[in-house]
Amino acid sequence: MKPTPLRFALFSSVLLASAAIAYGTGTLAPFEEGEDRPGGAAATTEDHGRNAFSLDAEALSEQQKTDFAVGNSFFKKPWVAAPSSTTARDGLGPHFVARSCGACHTEDGRGSPPSFTNGLQDEQPLSLLLRLSIPGNKPDPRYGGQFNNDAVDGVKPEGKVQITYREIAGQFADGEKYSLRAPTYTLTDLAYGKTHPKLMISPRVAPQMIGLGLLEAISGKDILANAARQKAEGLGIKGQPNYVHDVYANKTMLGRFGWKANVATVAHQSAGAFNGDIGITSKHFPKEECMPAQKDCLRAPNGGQPEISDKTLDKVILYSRTLAVPSRRDPQNPDVLRGKQVFKESNCVSCHTPSYTTGNFKPVPVLSAQKIWPYTDLLLHDMGAGLADGRPDGKANGQQWKTPPLWGLGLVPAVNEHSNYLHDGRARNLMEAVLWHGGEAENAKQAVLKLSKADRDNLLKFLQSL
Repeated sequence: MKPTPLRFALFSSVLLASAAIAYGTGTLAPFEEGEDRPGGAAATTEDHGRNAFSLDAEALSEQQKTDFAVGNSFFKKPWVAAPSSTTARDGLGPHFVARSCGACHTEDGRGSPPSFTNGLQDEQPLSLLLRLSIPGNKPDPRYGGQFNNDAVDGVKPEGKVQITYREIAGQFADGEKYSLRAPTYTLTDLAYGKTHPKLMISPRVAPQMIGLGLLEAISGKDILANAARQKAEGLGIKGQPNYVHDVYANKTMLGRFGWKANVATVAHQSAGAFNGDIGITSKHFPKEECMPAQKDCLRAPNGGQPEISDKTLDKVILYSRTLAVPSRRDPQNPDVLRGKQVFKESNCVSCHTPSYTTGNFKPVPVLSAQKIWPYTDLLLHDMGAGLADGRPDGKANGQQWKTPPLWGLGLVPAVNEHSNYLHDGRARNLMEAVLWHGGEAENAKQAVLKLSKADRDNLLKFLQSL
């Protein structure tokens, strides 16, 4: 009897889930139960369009959904300079990078470097910022810990950021050519004099916001177990945790957020970004960063003490913790499953740990006990000289970066209308991002360079399905 489409689909699902099976010249990885819903039962959305990163976790209570909506408003709407009749939203600056969180995290998604026309930079960076420091983990004496290229009226922007690129040619083992672009960052039009002669600069593009609460809900023991596993494997992967001070807990904690795992909680990350990126003070970040040489910044009016209340900030923190993760697209497609197998055989899974079950998460209990698939170990890794920024951050050295989660990777073009990846957006597509890997990931990159064209395409299809 000829099987119905439904019976055939069920048979195929069972077959793919049972074990890796032959496919062309290789094998298919098995489809694993639940991997199609990476945010678990509580926080996965089926939206794959422009709003894919902007929806709340379905399991939230009605009150939490209301608070989520209020947090969304304060995340996305612009702040204004003080004094203003709009007292709930005044206090912008004096120096700032953006006027709202949503200006950098457009549609709660990934930022990008400024656009270029005929090799010339069209605009100043908005969703890419520059961290600054001098030896000893100290801020630059004149420009502080972050470079701000915008300011309110009556205050000078700190300067401008000029980015240039050079192309680096290469080729795969089968002869297909590729090119990577290497950026150089220069500070120009400096308003307050020269920077420190030993200034270190680290570019950071705004990452997408999805699943942050789920990442915070992963047990610290599970993260440390990743490091122990990598050491035991003996393959040169040496993940290290970053330990940082959290202002909310007022203690040293395991870092999870930021490109160098330099923040421990979503609460600290949210309040710190309001302060550093927009110039909005809060209970735990009560001062704008006006350096002694910045007299106009020091004289500027403020929007109150603090400029955002605990009550409002708590709603933004809830919003940031509970943005849902989009479901996978075609996760049982044979090409995708072959790409998943290539991902495993290339040992990408050593750092991009596929899944976890979240622990008991008191801030948002519905995010507890969720089987999630973020593809990250949340550890620091030496990624080689090519990606190095040369700037320490907490216990992270100048060549280390945190393994970023890969969920939502394939929807960046749909949400943000670009395909720029890595910590500074230098990679113009996913394959360029892979080929920038070095250091501990050098062997994985070399494995990719030796792949057939078909398996390179399958690897990309897998990544695009996440």
